[in-house]
Amino acid sequence: MKDYEMVVGLEVHAELNTESKIYCNCRNAFGLEVNTQVCPICMGMPGTLPTLNEKVVEYAIKMGHALNCKINSVCKQDRKNYFYPDLPKAYQISQAEVPLCENGHLDIMVDGEEKTIGVTRIHIEEDAGKLLHDESFSGSLVDLNRCGVPLIEIVSEPDIRSSAEAKAYLDTIKSILQYINISDCKMQEGSIRCDVNVSVREKGAAEFGTRCEMKNVNSFSGAVRGIEYEAKRQIELLESGGKVIQETRRWDDAKGMSFTMRTKEDAQDYRYFPEPDLLTIVVDEEKIKALKASIPELPNKKVSRYVKQLGLSQIDATLIAEAVDKSKLFDECTALGKCSPKIISNWILADISKYSNDTGKSIIETPLTAQRLADLLAEVEKGSISNSAAKKVFEIILSDDKDPADIIKEQGLVQNSDTGFLEQLAKDILAENEKSVADYKNGKTNALGYLVGQCMKASKGKANPGIVKEIVTKMLTE
Repeated sequence: MKDYEMVVGLEVHAELNTESKIYCNCRNAFGLEVNTQVCPICMGMPGTLPTLNEKVVEYAIKMGHALNCKINSVCKQDRKNYFYPDLPKAYQISQAEVPLCENGHLDIMVDGEEKTIGVTRIHIEEDAGKLLHDESFSGSLVDLNRCGVPLIEIVSEPDIRSSAEAKAYLDTIKSILQYINISDCKMQEGSIRCDVNVSVREKGAAEFGTRCEMKNVNSFSGAVRGIEYEAKRQIELLESGGKVIQETRRWDDAKGMSFTMRTKEDAQDYRYFPEPDLLTIVVDEEKIKALKASIPELPNKKVSRYVKQLGLSQIDATLIAEAVDKSKLFDECTALGKCSPKIISNWILADISKYSNDTGKSIIETPLTAQRLADLLAEVEKGSISNSAAKKVFEIILSDDKDPADIIKEQGLVQNSDTGFLEQLAKDILAENEKSVADYKNGKTNALGYLVGQCMKASKGKANPGIVKEIVTKMLTE
């Protein structure tokens, strides 16, 4: 069998979280009573005139900056003509030749390695309605609430070579959309969807194979399964002497298979032409610069920095970077330089995440500041307090609004690291536990834990357990 590689391109459709729709004043909200958020404009009544929502343009430009795109300050909108029951006008307003943003790229990380994926374009368009099917009625009903909901379509170059890269790309796009707060990215509500283009070719070949497009991909894990299935299907077809035909296929996630929907139409089948009811979009250069300045450090850049400069694993770096409140706390803590990035990461992902999950509160809503967390963890790293004592201090800070130093003093939690005192303590414990000492020397290594525990008990938990263990081990081997 020949050695094949997959070639994948992705089209991500993200609904923007503007208050109103793209061309009318109807409310942009999910889950409301069927056909209640509609007006003559989004219902496609003859003679109605659309007006472009300025926020949609701003949000698309922000995403363009986030994906390193060239912003076209002058562009137009086009009619994409096709017939479907959920499209009352029988055309969709989109952008054809000149999108708002183009020629960008996105850096992703897969297994600790960075890769750049080209971004062909980002354009604005309106969403279609939704067909409703139910056993309680025959045929299909149409809900037009979603008609005119603003979308951006982000089209990648065919630079993706594995399902893992596709997943990393999609996760990164999603986290950026949420970071710059232009989409809620709720896949279960359809606010982020993707179409997948897959082809295969022999490794080393210059030409791409014939691609197939897959629709109805409703989750990122579904995209991974769909890509792997489609690449396998095409390879088996080629190996048996068949030929891949260009077509659009429908992914059925429950069956783990895709089925032919239609042979692929080309752009001319949509009969694009400039939208006559809307003016040319002209964006002031100062506005474009101001939108660029509003973009924070993005999660993919944070992941790269956390891994390369601060030594975190890719998994830990991603978990912190993808949550705005966690990354803010982490960045503020590391900037203080009082303790290692690793201990900060561990506490944010364990104790702080547990607190947020248990209470439903963000850490921002508590008295725990970056300064207090860094002060507390610095005491742990110095050995002044034990890890269990630190957890006690942490709980008190969250409820009492006090500094770690004051709590440690009040609670008498300082560890005793005086070597002379600890050596005498260890000597006394070993003298009182001759059987355990003999057990250790006869190969029963768990006796060490017992002896260290006795030392900790005798010191009422105040002894530094690390130093105690070193001293006891040294005494047992002498």
